[in-house]
Amino acid sequence: MSSVERVRKAIIPAAGLGTRFLPATKAVPKEMLPIVDIPTLQLVVEEALASGIEEIVLVTGRGKSTIEDHFDVSYELERTLRDRNKNDLLREMEKISKMVRLVSVRQKEPLGLGHAVLVARQAIGDEPVAVLLGDDLYDCEGRKPATRQLIDAYERLGGKGVISLMEVAAGQEHLYGVVAGQPAGDGTFRISDMVEKPAPGTAPSRLIIVGRYVLPAAIWPILEKTQPGKNGEIQLTDALRELAIEGAGCHGLVIDGQRHDAGDKLGYLGACLAYALKRPELKPGLLALMRQLVTEHDA
Repeated sequence: MSSVERVRKAIIPAAGLGTRFLPATKAVPKEMLPIVDIPTLQLVVEEALASGIEEIVLVTGRGKSTIEDHFDVSYELERTLRDRNKNDLLREMEKISKMVRLVSVRQKEPLGLGHAVLVARQAIGDEPVAVLLGDDLYDCEGRKPATRQLIDAYERLGGKGVISLMEVAAGQEHLYGVVAGQPAGDGTFRISDMVEKPAPGTAPSRLIIVGRYVLPAAIWPILEKTQPGKNGEIQLTDALRELAIEGAGCHGLVIDGQRHDAGDKLGYLGACLAYALKRPELKPGLLALMRQLVTEHDA
């Protein structure tokens, strides 16, 4: 346990075009779309920090500068809030600008998730790393944050890779990366194989890979030699498969929490409602509004 290298850094890939949310994402990065009034990416960053991550490497593309601006100091805004005695909002803005040590690197071509992770290697160094995808939100209120759950499993397993898993309904497997393997105790699943978006009817299980990874330093040389797969992209799943079969080993863990798919329109709407219902100042009015809308729709 004591010899396991601590996970200090995280990668958040944010170079995608967000085409599923056009036209909203024509000028606004999809990672900045709000869950009520908090950008999706901020929720992911807060999860990483609450999990013990000290530094975040953001992998961006063209038109994503507003993400960096969000975590920077906004002198004009803060001065205006101060002059207007809006001290609660001022403290919130100051908190955001001091929230995280953020490093930004550019993915110049959309060559896949594996490539996006590899682009961040220079900023990470030869260290283990957490990877958090911005489309997946985990509400683990009252429990450990999702990334912390994976880091704890990584430490228990002596530094093996650990990825988040979720069971999907039969017939949905072809939409995701799917794993095969056996239960290994402590809620983990020893992975023996995995495949990215298998053809319908060929998936080895109904357990899919969902948006959170804690990877040992052994992943870096594997990623460097991973060849492009489907659509000419370097798939992280291909590197994870080699890590599981030939490398240090890889386990899965079903996160104890509620996952929201913020990369899907219905999932995004569901996340907005779920997070709004957690806020006492919004819950009564929102419930009344939802009941009214349902009544009007049924009528």
